Amino acid sequence: MGFSMRKLFDLTVDQAAVAVDVLAAASGLSRQRIKDAMAKGACWWTVKGKQVRLRKAKRELKAGTRIQLYYDEHVLARAPEPPQLLENKGRYSVWCKPRGLLSQGSQWGDHCSLLRLAEIQLNKPCYLVHRLDGDATGLMLIAHDGKAAAALSGLFAGRTVTKVYRATVDGILSADNLLLDSALDGKPAVSRVTTLSQDENSNTSEVSVRIETGRKHQIRRHLAGAGHPIIGDRLYGSASASGLQLIAVELGFHCPVAKTAVTYRLPQVSAF
Repeated sequence: MGFSMRKLFDLTVDQAAVAVDVLAAASGLSRQRIKDAMAKGACWWTVKGKQVRLRKAKRELKAGTRIQLYYDEHVLARAPEPPQLLENKGRYSVWCKPRGLLSQGSQWGDHCSLLRLAEIQLNKPCYLVHRLDGDATGLMLIAHDGKAAAALSGLFAGRTVTKVYRATVDGILSADNLLLDSALDGKPAVSRVTTLSQDENSNTSEVSVRIETGRKHQIRRHLAGAGHPIIGDRLYGSASASGLQLIAVELGFHCPVAKTAVTYRLPQVSAF
């Protein structure tokens, strides 16, 4: 049985049973499909009043247990490029997220997320500290305990992290620390743009962007608003076979673990 659209199976177990058997009977899907979906984070159950992912197909469920399967064969069929571990600092790690990989999963699965792949690779708890657009690539931090997560998240929230990106934009843009500060979603947003190179043949420019805030799609929206959308930006410009030409190349902050200033840069910043 296949589904061309998303399908949610939401049920409460009326008698003790094995999770995969319950879902197979309710959905008509094969046990193998259900096991795959569960392994990829598409199944949830309620434990002590909290919804958590259920990955163990043979989990015994008590009567009254609520279980949900968010089944989307297109989502489950995705096979993202794996992230690259740049440095493992113990309480946090530094990664290069490839284009197309999400920062974290959704109800429909987490196998296409950096958080889950980092968890599998390092075999330790992983906590999201900040986000990077799924269409973008570049540096991300992942924390490995609650205190490190809170400390690092606080740095981002407090705007004390230096965040530098590179982008290839449409048109010839000449900028030297150009301030783009149009509010986004009713909130202050500050981006500073400097031109690195220009290509008149392709009518494009490569720019460096330092952001002081972290609004949703901030760089993409600011550059599009300035008349220079990022190449490959399907939301604020035009789609491209090469994908979104935006990469996070530098993160600098005062490390709450080592108690010293640190800066991480991608080994190769010209990734386009």
